Amino acid sequence: MTRRAWTIAALAALLTAVVLWWTADLHGFFDSKVYSGAVRYWFRDDGMVYDWLQPGTPYGFTYPPFAGLVMVPMAFLPFWLVLVLACAATVASTALVTWWLAGPMIRRSRWTPRLAGAVAVALALCFEPVRETFGFGQVNTLLLALVAGDVLFGVARGRKWAGIGIGLATAIKLTPGVFILYLLVTGRWRAAGTSITAATVATLVAAGLYPDESREFWTAALWDTNRVGNLEYLSNQSLRGMLARLPLDTVESKVWLVCVLATLAFWVWRVRAAARLADHLGALALTGLLGCLISPVTWVHHCVWLLPAIVRCVDAGLSADRDRRPLWLGGAAYVLVTSRLTWAWELGPRPPLAIIGSNLYVWCSLALLIWTPLGAPTGRPRIRAVTPEAPHEQPIGKAGTSDVSRVAT
Repeated sequence: MTRRAWTIAALAALLTAVVLWWTADLHGFFDSKVYSGAVRYWFRDDGMVYDWLQPGTPYGFTYPPFAGLVMVPMAFLPFWLVLVLACAATVASTALVTWWLAGPMIRRSRWTPRLAGAVAVALALCFEPVRETFGFGQVNTLLLALVAGDVLFGVARGRKWAGIGIGLATAIKLTPGVFILYLLVTGRWRAAGTSITAATVATLVAAGLYPDESREFWTAALWDTNRVGNLEYLSNQSLRGMLARLPLDTVESKVWLVCVLATLAFWVWRVRAAARLADHLGALALTGLLGCLISPVTWVHHCVWLLPAIVRCVDAGLSADRDRRPLWLGGAAYVLVTSRLTWAWELGPRPPLAIIGSNLYVWCSLALLIWTPLGAPTGRPRIRAVTPEAPHEQPIGKAGTSDVSRVAT
């Protein structure tokens, strides 16, 4: 790279480091403390993992027992090393997902791929849900990488192992199970069976090794909403959180059910359209948005699943033969989410804009679910096929040839 490129990359790295340091100082790796303390209590003190609470708080371990097995090393490593590994894993998984999602756009950039990639990763790390994942010491970007890799390289290419990543992610944290629904709705029966089998086997292994913990989770801890916090807290940016912040106490659950069913119906229509176009990135984006919207609890750091939709919108908007509206949508969603503007309503309503301001993530998620473009952006260089019978170049995507969106994904 040129000196100018190195300067830009260095400034991006410095800004990102400052932002991540500030976020880590703000949240103090709270969730990593919970994970580490809970598995230490389980594996070193022979306690019931779901009885342990972070000192001075009502918060404890909320994941299935299989997640605890995955986190076993935390019980024996010094906490500083746990933090180093957690930070490195978040940065590495974010960089990997960024390349998977934005790789074609990076390669089309006028900048060198290294510089464009560095700036893209910096932007992804500064995205509030990602930096919150870093600051809390959460696992969200790891799960995003596990599911995205499965969808983009397993399901998209018809691999025999397709679905394993989705199944394991579901066994670790239940919310990625929405991607099993995606496989079922789009008729990918083999991948769906694989994911269900992987999730079931992982869960049964944990149950066989630790039956008491498994019984406690599935019969009690899973249903105890007090373990995860108040539904109306501002950080809960799901449809349920939005409704909990409205004066709908007597009918809230019924309204929520209607909203969930309507959202599901619209998602089914759009994700099937993505499947017909062989647009696996689009399906990944739509399903991630669905999970954020219909989950009863979607904390801000859970919203890393908005990244695929934002990248698709920006990519489509920058393509030469499409209008710029997707670019404005993706750019606006990124700026609004990253700005922390919604936290201006943390201490209470500020009418008349509270319904908008305190639910910015929800509105962004709904807008992206409705308007994220499907089909691979066509502004990228066309791939052309040459046959002996037709020596002239012919664009792929015509009758009898492969669909360009399938090639692109």
